Amino acid sequence: MASLMEALIDNLEKENEAYKRLLKLSMDKTPVIVSANLDELARITDDEQSIVNQINALDRKRQENMNDIANVINKDVNSLKVVDLIDILKGRPAEQNRLADIYDKLRDTLAQMKRVNEQNRQLIQDSLEMVQFDMNVLQAYKSAPETANYTSGAYSAGTYMGVEKGAFDAKQ
Repeated sequence: MASLMEALIDNLEKENEAYKRLLKLSMDKTPVIVSANLDELARITDDEQSIVNQINALDRKRQENMNDIANVINKDVNSLKVVDLIDILKGRPAEQNRLADIYDKLRDTLAQMKRVNEQNRQLIQDSLEMVQFDMNVLQAYKSAPETANYTSGAYSAGTYMGVEKGAFDAKQ
Protein backbone atom coordinates (compact mmCIF):
# COMPACT_ATOMS: atom_id res chain seq x y z
CA MET A 1 0.00 0.00 0.00
CA ALA A 2 2.90 2.36 0.72
CA SER A 3 4.11 2.20 -2.87
CA LEU A 4 0.57 2.87 -4.12
CA MET A 5 0.31 5.92 -1.88
CA GLU A 6 3.73 7.11 -3.02
CA ALA A 7 2.65 6.74 -6.66
CA LEU A 8 -0.56 8.70 -5.97
CA ILE A 9 1.30 11.49 -4.18
CA ASP A 10 3.91 11.73 -6.95
CA ASN A 11 1.16 11.84 -9.57
CA LEU A 12 -0.71 14.59 -7.68
CA GLU A 13 2.51 16.61 -7.45
CA LYS A 14 3.02 16.30 -11.21
CA GLU A 15 -0.59 17.27 -11.79
CA ASN A 16 -0.20 20.34 -9.58
CA GLU A 17 2.92 21.42 -11.51
CA ALA A 18 1.05 21.04 -14.80
CA TYR A 19 -1.84 23.12 -13.45
CA LYS A 20 0.65 25.79 -12.31
CA ARG A 21 2.05 25.97 -15.86
CA LEU A 22 -1.51 26.24 -17.18
CA LEU A 23 -2.25 28.97 -14.63
CA LYS A 24 0.77 30.96 -15.79
CA LEU A 25 -0.41 30.73 -19.41
CA SER A 26 -3.90 31.84 -18.36
CA MET A 27 -2.41 34.82 -16.56
CA ASP A 28 -0.27 35.62 -19.62
CA LYS A 29 -3.42 35.45 -21.72
CA THR A 30 -5.16 38.30 -19.86
CA PRO A 31 -3.11 41.20 -21.33
CA VAL A 32 -3.18 39.50 -24.73
CA ILE A 33 -6.99 39.47 -24.64
CA VAL A 34 -7.05 43.13 -23.63
CA SER A 35 -4.69 44.10 -26.46
CA ALA A 36 -6.60 41.88 -28.95
CA ASN A 37 -3.38 40.26 -30.18
CA LEU A 38 -4.92 37.29 -31.98
CA ASP A 39 -1.63 35.73 -33.09
CA GLU A 40 -0.29 35.62 -29.53
CA LEU A 41 -3.68 34.40 -28.25
CA ALA A 42 -3.56 31.52 -30.76
CA ARG A 43 -0.03 30.61 -29.62
CA ILE A 44 -1.02 30.63 -25.96
CA THR A 45 -4.10 28.55 -26.71
CA ASP A 46 -1.96 25.96 -28.50
CA ASP A 47 0.41 25.83 -25.52
CA GLU A 48 -2.57 25.45 -23.19
CA GLN A 49 -3.91 22.55 -25.24
CA SER A 50 -0.58 20.77 -24.93
CA ILE A 51 -0.62 21.12 -21.15
CA VAL A 52 -4.28 20.04 -20.98
CA ASN A 53 -3.32 16.86 -22.82
CA GLN A 54 -0.62 16.23 -20.21
CA ILE A 55 -3.10 16.88 -17.40
CA ASN A 56 -5.57 14.42 -18.95
CA ALA A 57 -2.88 11.72 -19.02
CA LEU A 58 -1.96 12.47 -15.39
CA ASP A 59 -5.64 12.39 -14.43
CA ARG A 60 -6.05 8.93 -16.00
CA LYS A 61 -2.98 7.77 -14.07
CA ARG A 62 -4.40 9.24 -10.85
CA GLN A 63 -7.65 7.38 -11.45
CA GLU A 64 -5.70 4.14 -11.93
CA ASN A 65 -3.86 4.81 -8.65
CA MET A 66 -7.17 5.41 -6.87
CA ASN A 67 -8.60 2.18 -8.34
CA ASP A 68 -5.59 0.20 -7.10
CA ILE A 69 -5.78 1.76 -3.64
CA ALA A 70 -9.56 1.13 -3.46
CA ASN A 71 -8.99 -2.53 -4.31
CA VAL A 72 -6.30 -2.91 -1.62
CA ILE A 73 -8.37 -1.27 1.15
CA ASN A 74 -11.61 -2.86 -0.13
CA LYS A 75 -13.50 0.41 -0.71
CA ASP A 76 -15.77 1.50 -3.54
CA VAL A 77 -13.62 3.42 -6.01
CA ASN A 78 -16.52 5.74 -6.96
CA SER A 79 -16.97 6.95 -3.40
CA LEU A 80 -13.28 7.00 -2.39
CA LYS A 81 -11.86 10.52 -2.30
CA VAL A 82 -8.42 11.89 -1.46
CA VAL A 83 -9.87 13.36 1.74
CA ASP A 84 -10.90 9.84 2.75
CA LEU A 85 -7.36 8.60 2.11
CA ILE A 86 -5.98 11.38 4.32
CA ASP A 87 -8.23 10.14 7.15
CA ILE A 88 -7.24 6.52 6.52
CA LEU A 89 -3.53 7.42 6.83
CA LYS A 90 -3.80 8.58 10.47
CA GLY A 91 -1.43 5.78 11.47
CA ARG A 92 1.24 7.05 9.07
CA PRO A 93 1.69 10.77 9.76
CA ALA A 94 4.48 11.30 7.20
CA GLU A 95 2.39 10.02 4.28
CA GLN A 96 -0.73 11.68 5.68
CA ASN A 97 0.98 15.07 5.89
CA ARG A 98 2.44 14.75 2.40
CA LEU A 99 -0.92 13.77 0.89
CA ALA A 100 -2.74 16.54 2.78
CA ASP A 101 -0.12 19.08 1.70
CA ILE A 102 -0.32 18.25 -2.01
CA TYR A 103 -4.12 18.10 -1.79
CA ASP A 104 -4.20 21.64 -0.35
CA LYS A 105 -1.71 22.91 -2.95
CA LEU A 106 -3.70 21.40 -5.79
CA ARG A 107 -6.95 22.83 -4.44
CA ASP A 108 -5.38 26.31 -4.15
CA THR A 109 -3.94 26.13 -7.68
CA LEU A 110 -7.34 25.12 -9.07
CA ALA A 111 -9.05 27.97 -7.19
CA GLN A 112 -6.59 30.44 -8.77
CA MET A 113 -7.22 28.86 -12.19
CA LYS A 114 -10.94 29.31 -11.72
CA ARG A 115 -10.52 32.99 -10.78
CA VAL A 116 -8.22 33.81 -13.72
CA ASN A 117 -10.35 31.88 -16.20
CA GLU A 118 -13.48 33.71 -15.02
CA GLN A 119 -11.67 37.04 -15.47
CA ASN A 120 -10.56 36.05 -19.00
CA ARG A 121 -14.07 34.83 -19.82
CA GLN A 122 -15.50 38.19 -18.77
CA LEU A 123 -12.90 40.07 -20.84
CA ILE A 124 -13.74 37.98 -23.91
CA GLN A 125 -17.47 38.50 -23.28
CA ASP A 126 -16.95 42.27 -23.06
CA SER A 127 -14.88 42.22 -26.24
CA LEU A 128 -17.58 40.31 -28.09
CA GLU A 129 -20.22 42.76 -26.89
CA MET A 130 -18.10 45.66 -28.19
CA VAL A 131 -17.72 43.99 -31.58
CA GLN A 132 -21.50 43.41 -31.69
CA PHE A 133 -22.09 47.07 -30.82
CA ASP A 134 -19.72 48.22 -33.59
CA MET A 135 -21.46 45.95 -36.08
CA ASN A 136 -24.85 47.31 -35.04
CA VAL A 137 -23.62 50.89 -35.50
CA LEU A 138 -22.30 50.09 -38.98
CA GLN A 139 -25.48 48.30 -39.89
CA ALA A 140 -27.59 51.23 -38.63
CA TYR A 141 -25.49 53.62 -40.72
CA LYS A 142 -26.32 51.69 -43.88
CA SER A 143 -30.02 51.46 -43.03
CA ALA A 144 -30.55 55.10 -41.99
CA PRO A 145 -33.28 56.78 -44.07
CA GLU A 146 -32.28 59.19 -46.81
CA THR A 147 -33.04 62.85 -46.28
CA ALA A 148 -35.11 64.96 -48.59
CA ASN A 149 -32.12 67.15 -49.47
CA TYR A 150 -31.77 68.02 -53.12
CA THR A 151 -28.91 69.39 -55.16
CA SER A 152 -29.20 72.51 -57.30
CA GLY A 153 -30.15 70.29 -60.25
CA ALA A 154 -33.18 68.93 -58.32
CA TYR A 155 -31.60 65.52 -57.73
CA SER A 156 -31.53 63.78 -54.37
CA ALA A 157 -28.33 64.57 -52.49
CA GLY A 158 -28.19 60.96 -51.20
CA THR A 159 -27.43 61.96 -47.63
CA TYR A 160 -28.62 59.96 -44.64
CA MET A 161 -30.36 61.26 -41.52
CA GLY A 162 -27.99 61.87 -38.64
CA VAL A 163 -24.91 61.06 -40.70
CA GLU A 164 -22.74 63.74 -42.17
CA LYS A 165 -19.71 62.76 -44.19
CA GLY A 166 -16.59 64.49 -42.99
CA ALA A 167 -18.19 65.49 -39.70
CA PHE A 168 -15.44 63.82 -37.65
CA ASP A 169 -12.97 66.36 -36.35
CA ALA A 170 -9.60 64.65 -35.92
CA LYS A 171 -8.16 67.66 -34.05
CA GLN A 172 -10.28 67.14 -30.95
